[in-house]
Amino acid sequence: MTAPAPTGPAAPTGPQRFGVFLAPFHPAGQNPTLALHRDLDLLVHLDALGFDEAWIGEHHSAGFEIIASPEVFIAVAAERTRHLRLGTGVSSLPYHHPLMLADRMVLLDHLTRGRVMLGVGPGALPSDAHMMGIEVARQRDMMEEALEAVLLLLRTEEPVTMKTDWFELRDARLQLRPHQRELEVAVAAMVSPSGPRAAGRFGCSLLSLGATQAAGFDALGYHWGVMEERAARYGTAADRDRWRLVGPMHLAETRERAARDVAFGLADWIGYFRNVAALPIAPDTDDPERLVEAVNSTGLGVIGTPEDAVAQIRRLADQSGGFGTYLLMAHEWADIAATRRSYELFARHVAPAFQGTARAPAASRDWAAANRPRFIGAATDAIMAKVQQQAEESGR
Repeated sequence: MTAPAPTGPAAPTGPQRFGVFLAPFHPAGQNPTLALHRDLDLLVHLDALGFDEAWIGEHHSAGFEIIASPEVFIAVAAERTRHLRLGTGVSSLPYHHPLMLADRMVLLDHLTRGRVMLGVGPGALPSDAHMMGIEVARQRDMMEEALEAVLLLLRTEEPVTMKTDWFELRDARLQLRPHQRELEVAVAAMVSPSGPRAAGRFGCSLLSLGATQAAGFDALGYHWGVMEERAARYGTAADRDRWRLVGPMHLAETRERAARDVAFGLADWIGYFRNVAALPIAPDTDDPERLVEAVNSTGLGVIGTPEDAVAQIRRLADQSGGFGTYLLMAHEWADIAATRRSYELFARHVAPAFQGTARAPAASRDWAAANRPRFIGAATDAIMAKVQQQAEESGR
């Protein structure tokens, strides 16, 4: 029993939309209340800058990623923002009964008047699964089972009866239909093909969280191939325009300034992945210069200028064959002021390089400059004519 899925157009090679993936990452030992409110303030800032969307994580252990309920966070953020679309990034499906999760998302869909998206995954932290008695080896199968149930509830009005070894639905249906004609559902992917397999089967969007890690970057083309093969098998659509790639950046006016900025918190972020989340993504060092070099040289992220950011996104577009949205992985590598400035530089210089919004003003400026002698001459002649007219009239 597979839920029906919509079709869609192919995406342009370069992304047309930009957003943030907010896990979040806050070093343990600081005031968590202030950290959470910084996250909310960041979304208000991004909304004002014209970013398109933000995805909010779900985690229950390890002390860094401290949002336990993305739905609750989204409800607050929606009241403080006007334009941002807000997604769960991601809801860990093995942790939730499908009916309860679908119901909460539909409620949010109405409360936000259609600004929400549902991102799903198997759960990122083994320590979360351990506390709930869930076998890590079962998580991906559980995710696909729950995803099928959630999509049937969201996409159809018929009663759903379904039983697995960990949840059951009996004549289940949602008492509210989604506010949106189609509530977008995206499946997370790291290196494993599980995400693309599920997304292709059910016609969902793909959310590539590990796109800039070495293994994830190498797997981008493979993952899209899996998407297309599964979509063909199940009669759904693999739509590049709904493919999102995630990666970290910190931008400043110069590379040297960016490197100085990230001395504030880059080592804490790297240390979390190296020692807690067990993801070896950088050398075993806390030396700021070596860490900056590692981030840039491996392609893991960008610590540099807007021009470096444009080059990184083009690199991802070439490797992937094209995608629709680039999401900046939110972090606190730098202090608040430098972090906000980084997002402003991205909005001012990087997004327009792909969206083309700066081309028309630049073309108009160049045209006016090229024709300036003619225009100035005409204006001068007009002024002198009036001066002459006044002189003649005054002399009568």
